[in-house]
Amino acid sequence: MGTMTEREQLRRLRCFLSPHVMNLITTRSEAELLTFEQREITVVFCDLRGFTAFAHTAASAEIVDVLGAYHRGVGPLIVEAGGILERFTGDGLMVYFDGAPQRGQALGAVVMGLRMRDVGGELALGWRRRGHHLSLGVGIAFGQATLGPIGFEQRRDFAAIGPVTNLASRLCAEAAAGQVLVTERLYSDLHDVVHAEPLGARWLKGFAAAVHVYGVRGVESKTYMKSPKRTLTAPGRPAEAASQWH
Repeated sequence: MGTMTEREQLRRLRCFLSPHVMNLITTRSEAELLTFEQREITVVFCDLRGFTAFAHTAASAEIVDVLGAYHRGVGPLIVEAGGILERFTGDGLMVYFDGAPQRGQALGAVVMGLRMRDVGGELALGWRRRGHHLSLGVGIAFGQATLGPIGFEQRRDFAAIGPVTNLASRLCAEAAAGQVLVTERLYSDLHDVVHAEPLGARWLKGFAAAVHVYGVRGVESKTYMKSPKRTLTAPGRPAEAASQWH
């Protein structure tokens, strides 16, 4: 077998590293790679309701099949939205947006979250026909984080660290099937284009004060970016998947 070219090596690495991390590795010096930055970011967490119970009884091949369909469904939405996939956590994943003005990154995160909701609804219908009761929930928060490498000399990950990541994760845990939950701060910044209902104050694990939560139903149609393979509308849900949320 011949030696791989540098281009082939980079192509293979791109399958395992996010474009953001690949760009950092190929454009920054070693010293720059080890620095940390303070940024205002929007964080999105999503995971599958019912996955733990499913994983306790399903065969490992079935678990891999479900996760594969899930990741293939939501993964392209992350790329299209320009989000940075920070990590997979089994059935969960964390994505963040930075660089754009606050309002722009927050709106991009919400639109992506809604599209994930819709794809999750379509997947859930198929899983239900196979006897799997799985559904998607999403949590989104905006705030300051520290971005940089964590780990040790032989193995590092590029991570976002701060209360905003915990907040998005807790909102995701609170979300029911098909819900996209956001903080009051994020909703107030987007209230003119986002359709949401107040869900009251929630006591989230690890937070000293109650957090006022909004459930996003949709956004103004002109701001709802459409998938080239799927027609989506807002507010509301795809007719085929609507029964999943009742």
